[in-house]
Amino acid sequence: MKYKYAVTFAILLSLASYSSYGQMNTNLSKEGDHIIVGAARMSEYLPLLKNKRVAILTNQSALVNGVQIVDTLLKRNVHIVAIFGPEHGFLGTANAGATVTNGVYSREKIPVISLYGKHFKPTPEDLKNVDIMVYDAQDVGVRYYTNLASMQFFMEAAAENHKPFIILDRPNPLGFYVDGPILEKKFKSLVGMQPIPIVYGMTIGEYAKMLIGQHWLSDPKMTPDLTVIKCLHYTHNSLYQLPARPSPNLHDMASIYLYPSLCFFEGTPCSVGRGTKYPFQLFGHPDFPDSLYSFTPQPELGATEPKLKGQVCYGYLVATNAKEALEKVGHHLQLKWITEAYHLFPDKENFFNKHFTNLAGTDKLQEEIKEGWSEERIRKSWQPGLKDFGQIRKKYLLYPDFTR
Repeated sequence: MKYKYAVTFAILLSLASYSSYGQMNTNLSKEGDHIIVGAARMSEYLPLLKNKRVAILTNQSALVNGVQIVDTLLKRNVHIVAIFGPEHGFLGTANAGATVTNGVYSREKIPVISLYGKHFKPTPEDLKNVDIMVYDAQDVGVRYYTNLASMQFFMEAAAENHKPFIILDRPNPLGFYVDGPILEKKFKSLVGMQPIPIVYGMTIGEYAKMLIGQHWLSDPKMTPDLTVIKCLHYTHNSLYQLPARPSPNLHDMASIYLYPSLCFFEGTPCSVGRGTKYPFQLFGHPDFPDSLYSFTPQPELGATEPKLKGQVCYGYLVATNAKEALEKVGHHLQLKWITEAYHLFPDKENFFNKHFTNLAGTDKLQEEIKEGWSEERIRKSWQPGLKDFGQIRKKYLLYPDFTR
């Protein structure tokens, strides 16, 4: 599928029901509304871009007062010579895992280069006319989220090609806790590049500093010329409400709070709600008892071929709003839903697939579920790894940590 970009974000962001979380019922307090994202602190980084040829990795989630960062910079006469797009593309409308081709953006005819197509890392040819590289995209704080891999590849390309690298930092909407199994290196993939837990409690700027400080880049001797433009008034206690969808199937804050726990269903035969009103807020399968909540996945933007398309599924609607989702998750990755689905599924030998192992970052979790381990016992097995990661994490924090 090809995606062309000869449009403006003013048109894109006017699409009803896609432009903003502001139209959704979050039922949360306004804590975090005073936060100023790195991209809005233009006096801190525009001087670094003056008279420079700029490449930027970004997507539809990178807003400054409702305006996408590319348009924001173009209005200030920043010379953008290349735009790079992560998974889902620069416009954020492509299906999960879909190959996105290159395109052209706006009247300036800026090339848009996909980092989820022929290659994942910018080539020297891509960067030959570039003086400085910028990253600005909203992260969701979950190891599965492939923007983490895209940022790492982009930063490595900056180091390899001797370009300064700037991250315009944004809050982590799940930055208030850390949980889940640590990824084992043999299960490294685009949905897990580093030995971190599923929920890692860091902003993208903090994470980048950790990659460098821990020598986790592809060449451990790499020393990128990194500048992080910090957020103001953010702490890891903040409940930050995103101004736009970070990807097409994370519709609102409820889906983000549930994403770490429900994404496991992507590695099973079950639907996690792609192609419904509640993606990453429900799960089900046609073979579950028909007395349960029913839904039928249908094609839609960002989910043109949803799993179990057109089939009536039965399962559970976990939460319909952010307040309910946050109450059910608390400060933990929850296993009760994947465990319940395993018990309900009739063909247990074919419930887990390879993708589940990649998402978990270990082959132990599915075996523990099969053996009937309690959630408490599984969670206890994570604690040594989480303790070690906690010692690493705290070295790279740029903002006050969460308190319990």
